[in-house]
Amino acid sequence: MTNLSGYIFLILAIILGITSNGFLKSTNGFTNIGPTIFCTISIVACIFCLSKAMNIIPVGFTYATYGGLTITAVTLFGVFKYNQIPNLYGIVGIALIVVGVILLNTLGKTT
Repeated sequence: MTNLSGYIFLILAIILGITSNGFLKSTNGFTNIGPTIFCTISIVACIFCLSKAMNIIPVGFTYATYGGLTITAVTLFGVFKYNQIPNLYGIVGIALIVVGVILLNTLGKTT
């Protein structure tokens, strides 16, 4: 497999992670069966794609990118779907996460 397929799996994992985590609140503590099944299937597919990406891309890069972008996107999802606006510290924290992911992917080296 090529690096491109690793990044495709990583993008799929991020999308599935956002989907699963974004709609987790609608499960109402796993009492609503439809959203619970949807979240369970999407997180299993997410972990599958993440494991495929880790076979091609270094583990640190993969997980840092997945975690950072998923956290950022789910925060934005919460802003738009649930009107949960982060305070100044939250915004600064999200900005630092994004900067960290960019630095790791552009300047980070693995041996």
